[in-house]
Amino acid sequence: MWLTKPNTSLLRPLKASFETFLERNILRLGDQNKLRDACEYALLNGGKRIRPLIVMMVARGLGHGLDVFEACLSVEYFHTASLIADDLPCMDNDDTRRCKPALHKMYGETVALLASYALISAGYEKIFQSVQVLSRQKEPFRNGANEACVVALDAATRCAGISGATGGQFKDLFPEERSLEVVLDVIYKKTVTLFEIAFVFGWVFGGGSLGEVEGIRDAAFHFGMAFQIADDIGDMNQDDKESLNIAHFLGKEGAFKKFDEEIKVFSSKMKKLGMLTPEFQQTVDLLCDHAKAGSS
Repeated sequence: MWLTKPNTSLLRPLKASFETFLERNILRLGDQNKLRDACEYALLNGGKRIRPLIVMMVARGLGHGLDVFEACLSVEYFHTASLIADDLPCMDNDDTRRCKPALHKMYGETVALLASYALISAGYEKIFQSVQVLSRQKEPFRNGANEACVVALDAATRCAGISGATGGQFKDLFPEERSLEVVLDVIYKKTVTLFEIAFVFGWVFGGGSLGEVEGIRDAAFHFGMAFQIADDIGDMNQDDKESLNIAHFLGKEGAFKKFDEEIKVFSSKMKKLGMLTPEFQQTVDLLCDHAKAGSS
């Protein structure tokens, strides 16, 4: 597991603080019933929490001391909703998630689908609450709250829709052809876009200049590509040969070379933004270790 390794000393406290905030906010999802229980099961079923950590790390890198916990919840809700949907029998038909029964195996397909809907809605609610938090800050952040909301909504709607995660899942299930071009497009839509939301949320709700959003979005692209390539290398032997695993197209050596290119570009772009903090450097190191372990 990522955050049990010795070289994660800077990331573990961030994860612990997010886990505490997440648990305290379960009650805010709604009245206690089977649907909320399902949401709680999905949200507290482990996970690396890399996306909310990115929100925190970007905000901390900006150095304005702004509270981005609501934005962290938003990205985690969106991500968890996508996992619930991906696991359904009509999608990837996975019985387990993080070594535990998938949500639909515990609560049934109907409740699982409704839980996915509920978490998507809750994710958008957290954008609104993030704007409220930002509007209570001192100037100039208070005056930029409405503009930050527009940028955040653009990222969330575009990256979660047909041009993003939803379209990526469709293309993964029904590829027009098996080619490297298709694989890269699926990686972008299914993986990169959700990371883009995390980087953008950390930037806009952490007080970053809205005129420089494209810079952090560009860095997010290369991080997301590197992240999925590292995962694909590790999953190469267990994934079906017909799956859109990039390591099946490039081979382990070629995939690792592609990973190395992407992670170096990411590090370079973050350095130019003044955002290659020790926390991000540890994250890069973890990804490199993960990719190396899979390619060996």
